[in-house]
Amino acid sequence: MASVIDVSVPISAHMPIWPDNPPVLLERVRDMDRGDHNNVSRLSLGVHTGTHVDAPLHFVANGAAAEQLPLDVLIGRATLIHLSDVSQVSEQDLRGAVMLPVERLLIRTRNSEWWRRGDTTFHRDMVGLTDDAARWIVESGIKLVGVDYLSVAPPGFGTPVHRILLEARTVIVEGLNLSEVHAGEYQLWCLPLRLVGSDGAPARALLTTLDERAT
Repeated sequence: MASVIDVSVPISAHMPIWPDNPPVLLERVRDMDRGDHNNVSRLSLGVHTGTHVDAPLHFVANGAAAEQLPLDVLIGRATLIHLSDVSQVSEQDLRGAVMLPVERLLIRTRNSEWWRRGDTTFHRDMVGLTDDAARWIVESGIKLVGVDYLSVAPPGFGTPVHRILLEARTVIVEGLNLSEVHAGEYQLWCLPLRLVGSDGAPARALLTTLDERAT
């Protein structure tokens, strides 16, 4: 029986968000404690909150929007690597850790320890990809890359990395909590909200372990 691992981060008003992004607001507009016959809540948040998927439109003018992301890329076998001691993920790091061919690549770094601790502070010293790592991913035919913090690249370096990946229509999944997941092969299930015309979408992401018959 395959184990199911939820690698999404919980959404709440206390979670870390990217600087200048909209805060998370979850409020009751109907409340049984106030005499209403049911509870109804309203949610407001940025589309790049928590675990989410970037659409090409995020950095590519007239690029594909969130509802156009390919589901056959968001669901399927994924390779997870663990780079515990890098300050940034370089092409050399990936060459040493990834055995091609790989269609979906998930990268666990020291970032995941913040999720493990329930840290609500935004960390500018996050681990992300370098430009050459992004180019290697594209050149290697990898169709999806998932990272364990709120951006595929750290503050100040996000534009070139995003553009390299998104111009090649490589799907980017950000904000994964990989703290409880070991390196290996998994089945990925990542379903972003079907937001029409959006540059990104929050997602629920699950991994299932592969038994011997699936490997």
